[in-house]
Amino acid sequence: MLMQAVPLSARKAAGGSTDGIAPFLQLPHFSEAVVKKLARKKVRTFQELQDMTMEDRVELLTQAAGFSPSEAQDVESVLEMMPSVTVEITCETEGEEGIQEGDIVTMHAWVSVKRGNGLIGALPHCPHFPFNKEENYWLLLADPNSNSVWMSQKVSFMDEAAAIAAASKAIQEIKEVSGASAREISIAVREAVERVKGGSRLVIGKFQAPMEGTYNLVSYCLCDAWIGCDRKTGLKMKVLKRSRAGTRAIVAEDGPSVDDGIEEEEEEDEEVYDDYESEYSDDQEEEEEKKLGKIANGKGESSSEGSGSDEE
Repeated sequence: MLMQAVPLSARKAAGGSTDGIAPFLQLPHFSEAVVKKLARKKVRTFQELQDMTMEDRVELLTQAAGFSPSEAQDVESVLEMMPSVTVEITCETEGEEGIQEGDIVTMHAWVSVKRGNGLIGALPHCPHFPFNKEENYWLLLADPNSNSVWMSQKVSFMDEAAAIAAASKAIQEIKEVSGASAREISIAVREAVERVKGGSRLVIGKFQAPMEGTYNLVSYCLCDAWIGCDRKTGLKMKVLKRSRAGTRAIVAEDGPSVDDGIEEEEEEDEEVYDDYESEYSDDQEEEEEKKLGKIANGKGESSSEGSGSDEE
């Protein structure tokens, strides 16, 4: 299953179906008996309860469920805290018009959260937890046909400063690679910062494009704290047949290899050694010839002197 890509600690408890009573049990003072009382008033799903106006909901809870006004207000506070998630996602090969086989594809996704109370980051209502639980999300890009997850990344709305720094750096690098001017980069970074401050988080991931074909992908934004807040978004990605030549093969064919360079250096060393050896041998031969000449001259003089003495 695709959900196996989510860490075990981030998964919601079993039985947390959005169609049953589990979403109702997230609210304070709710029980199975209260849910049955609401069903008698034709409110059978959690979405139907959320779609009601605050006045109608308070009236329903106080009259049908027997809640006190303060208990009904507790329910309103939690409902206003529950997030509404939207996802904007695109996939592209940076610097190219289309996606081809083997390309490094970049996924850009903006995950946005809206709450009734206007907050961006909030601690969920978890009274049975021994400590404050943070609200985290997991963004998955998957291919349901092959039951494979192409990428997954954790998203948090708690640290706004870190999110601004990360989004600014990512947008700046993307624009610089595309050859944008300094003014265009500044505008893009400013827009990204405003989106982060408005409750959005930028998620960037990379993966290698598969073989040629059309892929009906699905992005899942899963919340680990609330039931009924997950978001599923479809994405169609077309992968073209490979037509762009790779740069690594060209460099390997045209440029010298490491082995060639080593052989050339060895040949140069041999030539220098041969020159040194030849110069040394020439000098040695000249010295030997001089020695032989001196020895020859000495023998001639002694013989002439000897001949002179003989004459005398």
